[in-house]
Amino acid sequence: MYQRVRAYIIENKMILPGDQVIAGVSGGGDSIAMLDFLCRYAGEISFSLQVIHVNHGIRGAEAKRDCHLVQETCRKRNISCRVYSYPVPELAKKWKMGLEEAGRTVRRQALLEEKKRLEEKPGRIRVALAHNQDDLAETMLHHLARGTGIRGLCAMRPVSGEIIRPVLCLRKKEIVNYLEEEKISYMIDSSNLSDAYTRNRIRHHILPLLEQEINPGASSHMAQTAYVAAQAEDYLSRKGEEVLQGCTRQGNGYFLGDFFAAAEPIEKAYALQRALEVLAGRRKDFTALHVQKILDLEHMQTGRRIQLPYGILAEKTYGGIFLHKEVDKKGTTDKEEESFVLPMEGELSCPYGTFSVRIFPWENQKIEEKKYTKWLDYDRIKNELSVRTRKTGDFMVVDQKGSCKKVSRIMIDDKIPGRIRGELPLVAAGSEILWIVGGRINESFKVTPRTGRVLELKYEGGIIHE
Repeated sequence: MYQRVRAYIIENKMILPGDQVIAGVSGGGDSIAMLDFLCRYAGEISFSLQVIHVNHGIRGAEAKRDCHLVQETCRKRNISCRVYSYPVPELAKKWKMGLEEAGRTVRRQALLEEKKRLEEKPGRIRVALAHNQDDLAETMLHHLARGTGIRGLCAMRPVSGEIIRPVLCLRKKEIVNYLEEEKISYMIDSSNLSDAYTRNRIRHHILPLLEQEINPGASSHMAQTAYVAAQAEDYLSRKGEEVLQGCTRQGNGYFLGDFFAAAEPIEKAYALQRALEVLAGRRKDFTALHVQKILDLEHMQTGRRIQLPYGILAEKTYGGIFLHKEVDKKGTTDKEEESFVLPMEGELSCPYGTFSVRIFPWENQKIEEKKYTKWLDYDRIKNELSVRTRKTGDFMVVDQKGSCKKVSRIMIDDKIPGRIRGELPLVAAGSEILWIVGGRINESFKVTPRTGRVLELKYEGGIIHE
């Protein structure tokens, strides 16, 4: 069994020497088995392994029992374990969402906190989740029943960004057999036995019926379908991006003209999905119906318009469609009230454009002097960075003496046109601005001979796109 998981990890390049792996361990069979496999693999290649356990505050003594098992398992294996506790029932009421969604939210919060704690250590961060092949099949069926596109058929991948799923190649029953053979203790979550949740009803009734009455290999075949769907999704996403790149970026939106009109229908759909994500800064709440309504505008008369979530408007104009963030009577958009946390590795797509971020050791390389690529001294950054537009009180250090100047004054001195000053993206640490995108950077964060690590920022799109 371990050899299968090991081969799966290697095939999908999940873990490399020097990585920092955060394993989410609940105490259930899947996560305990995953931890066992990761411990064995850590004996072969050099990577750090730490565990987090989330107590949702739902199951009382049972939850304490699970927590104790995870802590004891980690203690015996000499693995660092951090426990995060949240009152999920109270938070669900406060946030006006169901227990399942609130649970997912706090788990994401725990992972973000753990990642932030590890960011200063060397090595990329990987987050290991214990989804198995049955979980994948259940998710596919759930998405199909609610309505889905190709993306919903491949929602669980072996690797998705920093997320890795080492036991996705195994069936649930294989994991249980392994634990029993190896005499490894694990816990059963009583909430998984109840049919109160939709996913449990699929797990207890629909999937077993498919395997008993249709095909014993149903779950395995669905896993193969998910693999093919993932390839199709990646290809169509690239084609959609190509179509969008061929469209004109105008201020706070996109003009979808002749190049867009000539594309294949499915390429247009993927281009629109990407455009909506960039303009809104998120993918949530946009459906295939929204995309179809925008496409329908192609055949309508000039002047027709559609109101979309997050203040986005699609308008049929002469020669095409203008998809943009709606402007109010004062000439401002609601994005001016928003800020977006900038990850320390990876990519952020938001209404202001796309920011690519990476960190690397400073070894006296030639400093990038491009207008939309900047290098900063990473070790001087002590606070969370965000992307937003200007606010009252914003300032920058403008010389080596530490002199400060208001950003509004800097924009005037640098002859930045007044019409875009309020929309210009800024990389900020609180009220201190590190970079006026397209313009100067903060003197305090410039790379010097004493720099240890460099934070590279690359910008594409947005209001200042050329």
